[in-house]
Amino acid sequence: MSVPERLQAPLITLLTALAPVIWGSTYVVTSELLPPDRPFHAALLRVLPAGLLLLAATRLLPARGEWWRLAVLGTLNIGAFQALLFVAAYRLPGGLAAVLGATQPLLVMALVWLADRQRPPALALVAAAVGIAGMAAMLLGPDSRWDALGAGAALLGAACMAAGTWLGRRWRNGLPVLALTGWQLSIGGLVLLPLALAFEAPLPPLAPAAVAGYAYLSLFGALLTYLLWFRGVARLSPVAVSSLALLSPLTAVILGWALLGQSLRGLSLAGLVAVLGSVLAIQWAMSLKEAAAD
Repeated sequence: MSVPERLQAPLITLLTALAPVIWGSTYVVTSELLPPDRPFHAALLRVLPAGLLLLAATRLLPARGEWWRLAVLGTLNIGAFQALLFVAAYRLPGGLAAVLGATQPLLVMALVWLADRQRPPALALVAAAVGIAGMAAMLLGPDSRWDALGAGAALLGAACMAAGTWLGRRWRNGLPVLALTGWQLSIGGLVLLPLALAFEAPLPPLAPAAVAGYAYLSLFGALLTYLLWFRGVARLSPVAVSSLALLSPLTAVILGWALLGQSLRGLSLAGLVAVLGSVLAIQWAMSLKEAAAD
């Protein structure tokens, strides 16, 4: 049974939003199940097996002229982003890293405005700024410390993901989403492989819980989520897609409260509401713009 046309875009948005919601569980899984001090190994085992599984299932090669584009997208969306994310996480409090990462929707709007000559709606600009402020209220505390290298990594990681989202929409290719996702995850994994080998000790013998954690991050936190994410990138506005990434730290906060007993009240709760309102406002603003264009 086909979905009515007027419901297709909201359904795709909801499915795409599942990706950052699942990504929000990464902190709980990593802190509770995985060996400590192995961030690059965690990123590598998250993306490379998922990518190879998809490539084995699809067995499709890109056209000759598409290889370099896939290399750029895989590096931006997966390899460089994951590496910079972990550098920021190690050098900054998680809250500050998330606040700086929340600049991603504004960066995408800047790319769309400057390169595509499409001015974002004023509501979307204001909502993106509210999202950053809400993230700060939700996650920052008086003990938050600033580190220039960590802050630079967080901002550069947000810029990589913003550029990858924008280019992923512009660079159409003939690969189905399964193969496209497989190639990007595999390329990103190959970028992370030398980092894991060079900067971290080998993994210790893994307990069953750690094996389950890595399997969850690979099958759900990479294979499923990036399929949903890249499908959304191909069909939705890059501004709308980028705003959904704010759901990841929001989900992490809710899971920390529900499963780990972390506090969520007062200013933090107000920030959570502001972030959710920001995401909804950007979706609404972009849908109005697309409806007006039609």
